[in-house]
Parts: sequence; C-alpha cells; structure tokens
Amino acid sequence: MIISLKNKKALVGGASQGLGKAIALQLAASGASVTVMARNEEKLKAVVDEMLKNEGQRHQYIVIDFNDFEHFKIKLNDFFKTNTVDILVNNTNGPKAGTVLEKTDDDYLAAFNMLFQTVQFTTSLAVPHMKENGFGRIINLTSRTVREPADNLALSNTIRAAVVTWGKTLSRDVAKYNITVNNILTGNFDTERLKQLFELQAAAKNVSPEEVLINAKSEIPMKRLGCPEEMANLVTFLASDQASYITGATIPIDGGLLKSI
Repeated sequence: MIISLKNKKALVGGASQGLGKAIALQLAASGASVTVMARNEEKLKAVVDEMLKNEGQRHQYIVIDFNDFEHFKIKLNDFFKTNTVDILVNNTNGPKAGTVLEKTDDDYLAAFNMLFQTVQFTTSLAVPHMKENGFGRIINLTSRTVREPADNLALSNTIRAAVVTWGKTLSRDVAKYNITVNNILTGNFDTERLKQLFELQAAAKNVSPEEVLINAKSEIPMKRLGCPEEMANLVTFLASDQASYITGATIPIDGGLLKSI
C-alpha cells in the first residue's frame, strides 16, 4: 500500500521532539505540507529543515505555549486567518506527574486548559475548512492510562479521558462531511517525556532509572519500548484516504501492554 498525502496540509502539535516530530517527518515524507508547533523555536526550525521538501510542499512552524491558553488562542487565531489544514494531529505537552491527593484545584484547571481546551479550540478552527472541502482527518494523541489509570498520573488520566469521549462525540457530528476523528492510546515510547517520567519514578522508589526501564520493558509483551516512527506510521495511515471508513475509534499502540479489551 502506497500512501500519498500530496496537496494535503497538516498541523502537528508538540512537534519539536519525540512523537510529534516523528509524525511531522512522516507526514512530510508522504507528501503533505506540514506546520509544526511547540515552545522551542530552535528545535522547530531544525524539524522544518529536516522535513522532506518536494515540489509544492511548504513547511512552517508556530512558536506556541500549550501552558498559556490565552496566548495559545491568539497565536492559533492568527494562523488560521491565512491558513487551512486538512490533517490535524492534536498532540500536547504532558502535565506534571502526581497523585490525585497531591494535585490542587489550580493544577486540574491548568491541565484541563492544556490537554483539553487547546485541543477543542484548535479543532474548532480547523473544522470549517474541512467541512467546506469535504475532507478532514482529526487525530488525537492521548494515553493508555485513560483505560488503565496510572497512580502517579492523575492529571493525565483524568483530562485525557475527556479528550477521548469528546473525540468520539465529535466523530458522529462530522462524519457526514467525510471528516474522521480518531483517538490513539499511546503506550511507552522511547522519548524524552518517558525518560523524565522514569526518572521521577526512580527517585520516588529510590532506585535507578535503568531499573525502572528494565521493569517497564518486562511488563510489555513485546519486551521493548515503542519507536516514535511506529506511532508516525499509524498516524499517517489514519490521515490517508485508505483510512476513510475508520472514525470514532480509540486505538491503542503499546506493544500489547494494555490488559483490558
């Protein structure tokens, strides 16, 4: 199967590194013009420079802070005044780890703004063009912990679950316009974010990060972490014409780690 995203425009969040970067690179390699957004301008420039550029492709970046929702809205409004997207990959920062009782009201509100409000707002700006064009792909990166919550990820467990149910509801509203909406439950991938989480777990348990990594791999049936490129392949397929009848799905990509059905 050959996937071509020629003449498609994509917007990818959290794309300065990790999963977002891998997704942006693969979408570009498949022919899409890609806009990447994150906080670090230097890293974003490097991603744009790295993306494959064929005739007709135009890549760009937006320096934006998912933690500042008011600033986020201003930057996205400005972008959509002169740009449209056919493929939207909603991928955000991860909130700080911690248990339910450790988190305050302000923590939950900040996480809601970062993980949910940014996703909903960006999507609301992207959908009108998708409806008019009769094509759209909305892909929400969430977490396996919405099905099997992790004790130390209270904010992520809670708010990402809202993204999943919102995405399912949205999928029914926009399906008649040939717009698909799918959620991805992300497992343990070899990224900087995962390394940070492992370091926090190691400190809390008074063990080495290497021990945490070994234990994490042992719990995964495939006995390894995921490669960001494997996530990028799934997203690129969901963004393509070949996935035109897949919508409202919540798809785990975790090497078999989830025990629930």
